[in-house]
Parts: sequence; C-alpha cells; structure tokens
Amino acid sequence: MDIAKGYDLSFLVNDAERMVLDELGRVLDTAEGDGICVCQDCVVDMAALALNSLEPRYHASLLGTMYAHAAESGEYADQVRIAVAAAVRKVGRNPSHS
Repeated sequence: MDIAKGYDLSFLVNDAERMVLDELGRVLDTAEGDGICVCQDCVVDMAALALNSLEPRYHASLLGTMYAHAAESGEYADQVRIAVAAAVRKVGRNPSHS
C-alpha cells in the first residue's frame, strides 16, 4: 500500500524539526561574524546533525500541537539548544564544502 497516496500526511509534524530550525536560525544570525560558514551544505548538515541527536517529537493533531508548544520552554527546548550549539561547533570545525 502506498500510504502517501492514500492518506493526507500533512498533519504529521515533527516538532523537533521546527524547534531545531528556529534555534539554528537564531544561532546563525550571529554565526557568520564568528567565522561559521552559512552555506547551504553546512546549514543542512548542522540541522541534520542536531536532529539526529534528539528524540523525535511527532504529532498529528491540534492537541499534539498544544503539547508541542508547551515543550518549547522546558527540558526538551534545552536539549534542542544544546544539540544545535554542538552541531554548529562540529560543522564549523569541519565544513562539508571543504
């Protein structure tokens, strides 16, 4: 069965991805001045590295969205900040375009 053809999967959301991209955007606002590469390859590598180090947070309902927004200020948000900072440092030291 081809699930993607038979069901609307647009309701399936990974909040970890949204949170990582938001945090990465905040960090990268000043990163270029710190000598961190912000090219497409490096930024995608940073996002992937951070996401791979976090527990995924999927939801598929409005109630799940409410829980996800509540997590933005808790322990999981701290884990996101730590994962993004580590990913930026690691990719910054070893840019993928070199």
